[in-house]
Amino acid sequence: MSFTHLALDPALQRALADAGFDTATPIQQAAIPPLLAGHDVLATARTGAGKTAAYCLPLLQRHLQPGARRCTLILLPTRELAQQVGDTIWQLSAHLKRPKIVVAYGGVSINPQLLALRGGADFIVATPGRLLDLITNNAVPLGDIGTLVLDEADRLLALGFADELGRILTLLPAQRQTLLFSATFAANVQKLAASLLRNPQRIAIADEAAPAITQRAIDINAADRRAVLLTLLHSGDWPQALVFVNSKHDAAELAQWLQREGVRAAALHGELAQGRRERVLANLKDGTLQVLVATDLAARGIDITALPLVINAELPRSPQDYTHRIGRTGRAGLAGTAISLIDADSRAHFRLIEKRLGLKLAREQLAGYPATDTPAPRLAAADDNGGIKGKRMSKKDKLRAAAAAANSSKP
Repeated sequence: MSFTHLALDPALQRALADAGFDTATPIQQAAIPPLLAGHDVLATARTGAGKTAAYCLPLLQRHLQPGARRCTLILLPTRELAQQVGDTIWQLSAHLKRPKIVVAYGGVSINPQLLALRGGADFIVATPGRLLDLITNNAVPLGDIGTLVLDEADRLLALGFADELGRILTLLPAQRQTLLFSATFAANVQKLAASLLRNPQRIAIADEAAPAITQRAIDINAADRRAVLLTLLHSGDWPQALVFVNSKHDAAELAQWLQREGVRAAALHGELAQGRRERVLANLKDGTLQVLVATDLAARGIDITALPLVINAELPRSPQDYTHRIGRTGRAGLAGTAISLIDADSRAHFRLIEKRLGLKLAREQLAGYPATDTPAPRLAAADDNGGIKGKRMSKKDKLRAAAAAANSSKP
């Protein structure tokens, strides 16, 4: 469907045309009309489906209305996503009277953000922790907030922001429009939606709209992980790749090893200074970097349209994280490849991910790297059966035994 059929202002349609967008994605087709009508909305769609524009376009159209003065608050889990959404609003408002957009996140000085909020704002795009800091400094016009958007709601909860969200929600006006967008609809997201939304329009874009991502699973020996990774990077026609690991230490160490092997690689993790994070992402976008090694938290803001390859060098901790990871490729209608390296100790975990997501991937082995390892044996129970319920002495039994031993030793 063309954007011309969605009752959007010509200035917004012109900005879309400038950006090369002429066809609305399924989530945009479904979400824009109820948002324009003022309904609360609960929307789930895969990563890369176009959720950001789905809510930014109608909110910008509302900004055009005479006398529109209320503020929109958009909460996101990471600074990269906050920057990305702020950039999207700026891009889509190119032919409008520019709204005042304040993007706020931690890891940088709060003072410029405090100054930017003087006199209020039309859009506040923030991470929860920094928003609470701004509220503490009386910088956020809470009474002016007419719309709340929780974007990447599943990640907000998974990354431990539930308490911060609860504190924020108690401070916001009860009369508001609330929009909740998420890539997955886990139980905690359902609970949050039930507590926040009033008679929401429920939008769920079916998996048939999923991108063309070829998923592969390669069995490896743990000792061969880096060699297999390097072989994969050299074997395909992939100008760039995103490699996932599970810790900042692993990200930094693997990126340094790849550099020594002649690969233009860099690490992205939560403890990088903001300036460094921005340079790394800029280098990835302009093609300076071939490989980015990232953790789940750091990679949430990565949106490279033509990224052809994602490799799980280490398996994600949950099926939801797997979905988010592979969603970094296959965006904007392009095909992508997602490869998971599975050692003996992670095979059971990958089977669980497959079961939860309804997948069944054929197992491969890379030529020259046969997978011969077996899972590490489980630790045997101690000789005194201390780990088996019902076989271990209770505290009372221990006291009785000690007393009996003491009595028996008396002359």
